[in-house]
Amino acid sequence: MSEISQSPEKSALVLFSGGQDSATCLAWALERFDRVETVGFDYGQRHSVEMQARLDVRKGMAKVLPQWADRLGPDHVVDLTGYGKIAESALTAERAIEMDARGLPTTFVPGRNLVFLTCAAALADRRGLEVLVGGMCETDYSGYPDCRRDTIEAMAHALSLGLDKPVIIETPLMALTKAETWALADRIGGQALVDLIVEESHTCYRGDRALRFGWGYGCGTCPACELRAVGYGQWVARP
Repeated sequence: MSEISQSPEKSALVLFSGGQDSATCLAWALERFDRVETVGFDYGQRHSVEMQARLDVRKGMAKVLPQWADRLGPDHVVDLTGYGKIAESALTAERAIEMDARGLPTTFVPGRNLVFLTCAAALADRRGLEVLVGGMCETDYSGYPDCRRDTIEAMAHALSLGLDKPVIIETPLMALTKAETWALADRIGGQALVDLIVEESHTCYRGDRALRFGWGYGCGTCPACELRAVGYGQWVARP
């Protein structure tokens, strides 16, 4: 195991959807911070499996990383269903998954990460949590502009001004491919953590939990499943 760079900050709030990326980020945070809490967002997503996956991954995380189980604090869920209605997308309404006139996938929820980070920053302020941790990635992503490093850095600056204190946003997956994200999970928690992510996390845009692949459950054809499958295949095929 490589040496871990410890942060001077002691507490973190992980933006936690129950997907592969946020599950890996939760493990990453537990490795580094003495106190870790999670926050999820009910924004009217069509598939309730995502909200259930959050609970299942959190429960399993304490078992596969017992050395840090006492670091895992409370979970919070923020009701953003009103926002989901105005930011309609293929994730919140019956729409085909395709590219729109701007060249963005119809799964793009306008400003989603901006809203999530604002709510998370407010919660962290009241909970006394020093760092926000998110699974945004500009290497293997679905074309979402609010996943880019420039966007996250601008948000950190805006939140710091708005809260009149430094707001730190850590994005450990920002420059990683999906294969490298699988490798990071393996490095942190070995096969037990990989197995938890495969079995319990949810990424599929269609909410499919009927089909089981080597990389986990999903429809196997939506962009999220394709990214996850390709990354897993590249990781298991490593030399």
